[in-house]
Amino acid sequence: MPTGASLPKIAATKAYGAEVVLAGETVDDSLVEAQRYADQTGAVLIHPFDHLDIVAGQATVGVEILEQMPDVSTIIAPLGGGGLLAGVAAAVQASRPDVRVIGVQAAQAAAWPTSLAATRPVPAGSMNTMADGIAVARPGDVPFAHVTEYVDEVVTVSEEELSTALLLMLERAKMVVEPAGAAGVAAAVGGTLDLSGKVCVVLSGGNIDPLLLRHVTTHGLTAAGRFLTFTATVSDRPGGLLALLELLRDLGASVIDIVHSRVADDLYLGEVQVTVSVETRGPDHQHDVRRALSEAGFLREV
Repeated sequence: MPTGASLPKIAATKAYGAEVVLAGETVDDSLVEAQRYADQTGAVLIHPFDHLDIVAGQATVGVEILEQMPDVSTIIAPLGGGGLLAGVAAAVQASRPDVRVIGVQAAQAAAWPTSLAATRPVPAGSMNTMADGIAVARPGDVPFAHVTEYVDEVVTVSEEELSTALLLMLERAKMVVEPAGAAGVAAAVGGTLDLSGKVCVVLSGGNIDPLLLRHVTTHGLTAAGRFLTFTATVSDRPGGLLALLELLRDLGASVIDIVHSRVADDLYLGEVQVTVSVETRGPDHQHDVRRALSEAGFLREV
């Protein structure tokens, strides 16, 4: 596994009896090490996505979707190396070619748009996404052929959209989904896809570290306009901070955290700088809070 693999994923794999070797920063790096290990020891390498048997196995997901949702119009699945999407698309094409199949990549690890345009697998230039499960630099050769032939559309989603989707799954569906697993949801609710009829989104994983979950949740709240952090300047006299807190109370913004600092380059004698995190009800409410803070002379930066 990559060195950045989530601790729950590593621990669970070990608990099932496997030896875990951490190598490289990406899935591609780990595959190189896995092949080297297989060559040295005579072990059999089971590729995670670039093999017909793996694609065929993941095609059962498509078969089961059609069995359980015979009226489905669109299927959306995460896209990394391509095994899952290729299998689902091949299964759907075999019996229901009228069903749209859409693949979703993280925009900051998107090798597929470039590869499809070039009609061959092309390595991504950079990989910097929280969706480590689909952070594959180069599409697999076997999946590429299937995706090219059977998939209707490939789209990308931003880190903010991934965070918002993960938060949506937590709050509305009561499900813990890793960023890669939530990619399809991010695309479905992002507003860029033309969707009609019954839509099925494949949730492909729940391996997420609790610390990352906390970070992503905060990121998602911020993207949804429900979390705001700002730096304000208040009087260092008694009641100076109270005036700010009373304004936030009147605005209906709940204070989550506040940090004082009397040392800053732009502070005058008798001033205190405070960094405040508040919960807001959405983008409109957040805009009202910003405006009121500015009009009251508190706001330095957000």
